Amino acid sequence: MGNGTNVAMKIAVADIGGTHARFALATLVNGAVASLDKATVFSAAQYSSLESAWNAFTMTLGEDVPRHGAFAIAAPVECAAAIGGQELRLANSAWHIRPASLQRELGLDRLTLVNDFGAVAHAVAKLPDQDFHHICGPDIAVPRSGVISICGPGTGLGVSAVLRTGNIHHVIATEGGHQDFAPLDSIEDRLAGRLRERHGRVSIERVVAGPAIVAIYQTLAEIENSAVPALDDRAIWSLAMDDHDDLALAAVERFFLSLGAVAGDLALAHGARAVVIAGGLALRLRDRFSGSGFAARFSAKGRFESLMATVPVKLVTHPNPGLYGAAVAFAQEHGL
Repeated sequence: MGNGTNVAMKIAVADIGGTHARFALATLVNGAVASLDKATVFSAAQYSSLESAWNAFTMTLGEDVPRHGAFAIAAPVECAAAIGGQELRLANSAWHIRPASLQRELGLDRLTLVNDFGAVAHAVAKLPDQDFHHICGPDIAVPRSGVISICGPGTGLGVSAVLRTGNIHHVIATEGGHQDFAPLDSIEDRLAGRLRERHGRVSIERVVAGPAIVAIYQTLAEIENSAVPALDDRAIWSLAMDDHDDLALAAVERFFLSLGAVAGDLALAHGARAVVIAGGLALRLRDRFSGSGFAARFSAKGRFESLMATVPVKLVTHPNPGLYGAAVAFAQEHGL
């Protein structure tokens, strides 16, 4: 590579979440992601295992299956590897994944496994500035040095961090979405009480994730003594996005308040110089951040309010940062 020769490699990448399994082909040139093909998306519920979804993907290819792969998985991949875990269990899916045998079962020569939001952190470290939308704080680019906190509401709440030092980056994958939820007002007290009755312990992903909108909606209805039908999360989000239901809109505003508070807490915990919000749900909410209470809750950290006002918050607009980041993680692991 030092003589200017372009060394290209095609790999298969996957982003395995609680609801969807996404697959694509990526091309690496001199260790950088040069291209990412359109993703093939499967419903995880329609397949019994990762292997069966992989087989379905390979059947769609009009070319040879690459011999190398990188999979982002919504499970504590790095923790399991460190303690010699034999099986990964996805928190929001019935799939069980055995890392030790997966490479052989998929017929791959090399396979990189990374936590799903660890993969997003890899993407954040390498994506160009145009793949970020400004939410609040100083309207500056994602810094080239320091810690960046990443979180994203989806089926659960993904949390990670990346330390950038120029062109070098170090990813810290976490299970931060399972931290305790801290109510900040009487409405959130009621919400936490409802969730505690059902789950015992209330984590932040019970409040800041796509399915959480149901509990928020029901709590607001109870406070207002409103009789509402039993709606699932998709229905409530649809009502809000179509501006067809005042209670659904109020629930989304409550969601933004909690997301802002959580994002601010993560920035403090990580000592972050920037925060990045990721995920398909956040991307669909892109145009609603500015009119919400997200920014106020993000910076409302008492004695650190002035510090929080200096932290830029961005939204990843790349359609598949998990797939992109999985490719970045492969290049980093294999020294490309």
